[in-house]
Amino acid sequence: MAPVRVGVSLKMYFGHQEAAAWFDRVAALARGHAAVASGAVELFVIPTYLQILPARDAFAGTPVRIGAQDVAAADTGPYTGEVSAAELAEVGASLAEIGHAERRRLYGETDAVTAAKAAAALRHGVTPLVCVGETERLDPAGAAAATVAQLRRSLADAPAGPVIAAYEPVWAIGAAEPAPTGHIAAVARALRVALDVAPDRAGSAVIYGGSAGPGLLTALGDAVDGLFLGRFAHDPANLETVLDEAAELATARAAA
Repeated sequence: MAPVRVGVSLKMYFGHQEAAAWFDRVAALARGHAAVASGAVELFVIPTYLQILPARDAFAGTPVRIGAQDVAAADTGPYTGEVSAAELAEVGASLAEIGHAERRRLYGETDAVTAAKAAAALRHGVTPLVCVGETERLDPAGAAAATVAQLRRSLADAPAGPVIAAYEPVWAIGAAEPAPTGHIAAVARALRVALDVAPDRAGSAVIYGGSAGPGLLTALGDAVDGLFLGRFAHDPANLETVLDEAAELATARAAA
């Protein structure tokens, strides 16, 4: 049975020493959390590029996966400031966050750019965490159609392999509350169907991000495969609350 996934992006909030202290606390939490240790819950952490190596070392001996907040579309060459998927894989990063709304808004990244980065990640065995979501609030059916179309564009011509689709409606990022559960469920189910019918995407998952917090995973149940957390998880105690929810959901799925 697939695990319930819980991810955390640190964005650029932590300095190097602050991140190292957070890694140590979360690594201790992961080692002592039965569902994480057993694999029923998969925890992944996405720090800055400079923090990937200390994160890898801090989480050594745990099943916690380490990711990067971006990846180059090219494999090698004269691309100043870029980091390749090959190098990420070499140092132990197994995920790459691609196409986040901030990258699209601040740096003009398009679905075509996202697709090129997803292809690069998959070529080197790195799982693309593809962020998708409508910019303006739509009804659930409209949001589902728009987001599925965006996901397809963001994976156009990408090699076979599993992906994680992170549904993050742009209008809900940083908001006081997440999107309504019925809205999330409708879009997430449509994304899951789109991935399930793609013969080259076996093992893929759909998670929700966008002001996600305690209680949401329980409310969503089987509609999603997990949550993608932001600043809420900067407090490890808050992260532990969500991991406990994920463990309860994993237990319920196993018993079903």
